[in-house]
Amino acid sequence: MLLFQLPDDVLYHILSYLDSKTLSRLSQVSKAIRHIVSRDVVWKKIAKELLNTGITRYWTDIYPHILLKDRVKISQNWCNGVCKRDTLLKWKTKLLPWLQLDGDTLFLSQAGEIRAYSLQQDRRRARHNPIKIYSGHQADVCRFVLNDSHLISGGSDGNILVHGRRNDSPIKLLGHNQEVNCIDSKNELIVSGSRDQTTQIWTLTSSSRREIISLHDRVWSVAINPALSSFVTGTACCKNLSPLRIWDVERLVCLCSLGSAFRRGAGVLDMVFETPFHLFTCGYDTFIRLWDLRQSPHKNVMEWEEPHDCALYCMQTDGNHMIASGSSYYGVVRLWDKRRTECLQFFQLSSDPVSSPVYCLRFSSTHLYAALSTALHSLDFRHNLNINVRALRHWLGSTSPPS
Repeated sequence: MLLFQLPDDVLYHILSYLDSKTLSRLSQVSKAIRHIVSRDVVWKKIAKELLNTGITRYWTDIYPHILLKDRVKISQNWCNGVCKRDTLLKWKTKLLPWLQLDGDTLFLSQAGEIRAYSLQQDRRRARHNPIKIYSGHQADVCRFVLNDSHLISGGSDGNILVHGRRNDSPIKLLGHNQEVNCIDSKNELIVSGSRDQTTQIWTLTSSSRREIISLHDRVWSVAINPALSSFVTGTACCKNLSPLRIWDVERLVCLCSLGSAFRRGAGVLDMVFETPFHLFTCGYDTFIRLWDLRQSPHKNVMEWEEPHDCALYCMQTDGNHMIASGSSYYGVVRLWDKRRTECLQFFQLSSDPVSSPVYCLRFSSTHLYAALSTALHSLDFRHNLNINVRALRHWLGSTSPPS
């Protein structure tokens, strides 16, 4: 019996022992073998060990519409910093923009509006023609968040607007006395934080707020636990209090504080729940920190330090091994492998004499988008026209270039 006449389950088990170079060589033998080797089940184990392939630590797939074989190849570009840079949008007035990605739609806040751009097909046309504009704030939009049916935004006018994704009439929630620095929403729950030193809790089904919590410090970030049982607030750390506190959603009482070694002014600017038990935070103390909420007391189990000792404004994780962070100087974006403490790759997006922070970044399996004060930048990791034959040979592990 020939190798490829074996039953599928036996064949896939054999192929699971091969590495990416061997599989790439094997796929060049014939069209029939290429078809077998290209199936996702062959590449799943490899994909889980690489960066930003969409396979999470719990084996869920974030990008099921893209072949795993292709995602493994693109992952090599992420690891090696191989990408094509582009500036999608520019504007003259300096802003504090915020981003969200939803499939092939990019949402960008510009002054008092949030504009939705299609990332499909003609990118040049998408740069100047938003497919939808959400407005209603009397001042700049500071933060916004998406869910399945709504876009919820907080502005420097102190108001919170709930926009229907298909309805143009926003619902106005009279919120804070000062600018809304942060907002998060999951299911029917909305949590906002403000410069007025309060956190407010809302529900989508009612225009009246449930509760106001005074934190005696400016609130820079909030995040709702995916289990919907609690939420976390991050403050400016200007008082003798821990900047990170966990709150019970139902009772609205503080369950605990995270950490005790924060220096004064080490405010938390961004936080991300990767799972109900794993929380990532970053801010003025120049560290990305991973907190394990299963341990009692909750511990900071890992941390990654910004090499140039500058604040970290934003971050995102891929649910597995990769973290992307945006720093406060010269538009520097860094890629981190959680299994290492050193930075994996960095990209300086701004060449202006006056530096700009990376106010927000988002990435898909193939692109990274970063919003600076005067431009929206894109890094495309699918292709690179400058890739040479030697690099391609190294990827395939062969001594002669493929046909």
